[in-house]
Amino acid sequence: MNPKDFSTQLRIGNGEPHPLGPSLGPDGVNFAIFSSNSKYLDVLLFDSSSAKQPSQILRLDPRTNKTGDYWHVFVPGLGDGQVYGWRAHGPHDPQNGLLHDPQKTLLDPYGLAVTGLEIYDRQAAKPKIDKSRSDISRGDNCDRALRSVVVDTTAYDWEDDAPPEPPEREIIYELHVGGFTRHPSSGVEPAKRGTYAGLIEKIPYLVELGVTAVELLPVQYFDPQDAPQGLTNYWGYSSVSWFAPHEGFSSDRNPTGAVREFRDMVKALHRAGLQVILDVVFNHTAEGELDGPILGLRGLDNGAYYLRDPQGNGYADFTGCGNTVNANHSVVRRLILDALTHWAAEMHVDGFRFDLASALTRGEDGRPLMRPPIVWAIDSLPVLADKHLIAEPWDAGGLFQVGSFPGDHFAQWNGPFRDSIRRFLRGDEETIEELMARIVGSPDLFSSRRSRPSHSINFVTCHDGFSLMDLVSYERKNNESNLEQNRDGTDQNLSWNCGHEGHTTDPEINRLRQRQMRNFLCLLFLSHGCPMLTMGDEVALSHQGNNNPWCQDNPTSWLDWTLLDQNRDQLRFVRLLIRLASNLFILREDRFWAATSPQEPGDISWHGTLPGKPDWSPKSHSLAYTLNHPSGEKVMVLLNAWDKELEFTLPSPGAGRRWLEIVNTGQESPNDIVPSAEASPLPGENFTLDMHSVVVLLAGPPTQKPNPTGGTA
Repeated sequence: MNPKDFSTQLRIGNGEPHPLGPSLGPDGVNFAIFSSNSKYLDVLLFDSSSAKQPSQILRLDPRTNKTGDYWHVFVPGLGDGQVYGWRAHGPHDPQNGLLHDPQKTLLDPYGLAVTGLEIYDRQAAKPKIDKSRSDISRGDNCDRALRSVVVDTTAYDWEDDAPPEPPEREIIYELHVGGFTRHPSSGVEPAKRGTYAGLIEKIPYLVELGVTAVELLPVQYFDPQDAPQGLTNYWGYSSVSWFAPHEGFSSDRNPTGAVREFRDMVKALHRAGLQVILDVVFNHTAEGELDGPILGLRGLDNGAYYLRDPQGNGYADFTGCGNTVNANHSVVRRLILDALTHWAAEMHVDGFRFDLASALTRGEDGRPLMRPPIVWAIDSLPVLADKHLIAEPWDAGGLFQVGSFPGDHFAQWNGPFRDSIRRFLRGDEETIEELMARIVGSPDLFSSRRSRPSHSINFVTCHDGFSLMDLVSYERKNNESNLEQNRDGTDQNLSWNCGHEGHTTDPEINRLRQRQMRNFLCLLFLSHGCPMLTMGDEVALSHQGNNNPWCQDNPTSWLDWTLLDQNRDQLRFVRLLIRLASNLFILREDRFWAATSPQEPGDISWHGTLPGKPDWSPKSHSLAYTLNHPSGEKVMVLLNAWDKELEFTLPSPGAGRRWLEIVNTGQESPNDIVPSAEASPLPGENFTLDMHSVVVLLAGPPTQKPNPTGGTA
């Protein structure tokens, strides 16, 4: 396929090297792209997202259409919705990191929309490498390639959209856009199931649950075919475009439909008072290893965009996904910053969670940097000054930076919180001292002068690992359906099956499992820091023991909405627990607590079965503590991970006050949690705490009771 002589068909101009990507003006579109080693580039113009071949091929002349390492051209007459792609002609020299293949249609790294999912073929984008030589047998994938789309960013009416007022305490709900409504039981009409529009219909559920922000698993355009044969990449950690919302989550299949529908979703969530946080993947891409597809970055400038393995011709892999983005290269750094700016300014999102963020701290030689430029640039980017920045502070190369991740404003996923809570409730020994640190916001980890408790993102489960129901039902993973011989997924689950592996009809075991789930939820929401709840845990969703369902785009992963009725007692418990935690003054103050001493009263007092005498011996499985607020609010929490009941002597709630029993996970619904207006005062100073249970007490006068849960159930 040869480029047509476009000079007689279109009055194109030389164009400008800035801004990068497609810039839509009143007379046409300016295209600009980075590629340092290409001999020349082609712009491919398509009449539709499914057109097999371009209607125009515009070859750029390096004498007139290149400035430095930036190629550019102005094409008159083009407008919103124009489908296009690139081809890069240049050397193929794997030993020097050059992987040009001019028969591969490439995405624009700055493209604001991507289309072509219905025709896309990942295999067609792969090179056919003859490993005995350094060249490749090229294959044309134009008729099966993803394409970029020109978007008019000024056409959308945001109306009066504004970010919600930040709550005093954020409560994050991690959800998957597709899995949230894809199940037939969602009640969403078939065309909208698993889409941004479908999520809009379920916003009242999120509001009633009591969360304040949704953290969306990746919605940056990803490759659903990057999965074992016959399966689908469900989670979306396989990016192909950092600017474009994923087309597969849109019910509007026009080339720019996903952009409009995503904005509609953000606007609707904001109107409901919910913030939107995106899980973003800048550490690797769907192009995978050297034998992976050539989709964009690799074909344009492989040496700039990826870290090379210094021992060979392949990539350095600190992500477990075949490649690692060269995030601290100046051009790549600019690309990431521009993508974040776009999502914040043009798509109105309220924050970002950075997947495997420690990979971003590595320099071009793969070694960790003391002050990684990309991290500090994100930290100081003015458009992100009021946005959530959350790091997953580890990578697959062994870096673990919880509490030491660079940057002043980054909150961090607190993996030690998850592990400490799991070990304690499982009944492990030597857990008490670490548990105490996690309850008070992990000041041992977050010790810098600018750290706050909200920098600790507390979680006991997330998308990666067992669901809450599986955490109390399985001790071994069951990932055979992922077609990797059960080798994938962690073997370190710190789980306890409560006496039987997997599903059981034994009522005693099921009651214990329900109690354990309530225990986990209490420690999650009543510990200092920012709690994160995983989609489905509020209704005991099970993944059938699969602790890595990344490729299970089926009912294994989807939220089954019949569980809202089947497990309505747990849903009620979660709703009331969130209401309780959200209204406690002591948890809403974003400062580290001071411990009470004999000389001075503080925010927290530690106890054991006797007041002021915590048992932190290696074999201890119990703890109690009192939270005190200057307003007079006083909360006591009792924890028993023993397989036997314990007798606690309670400290005084104060003159003229009585302890009210608000939560008792050892009781069944509706007595497991009650609004304080319905709570009864305890009769005396002794309290028998059932085995494997948590109790929350609130100090109040016997006749006039405080009401932090805000009413009746």
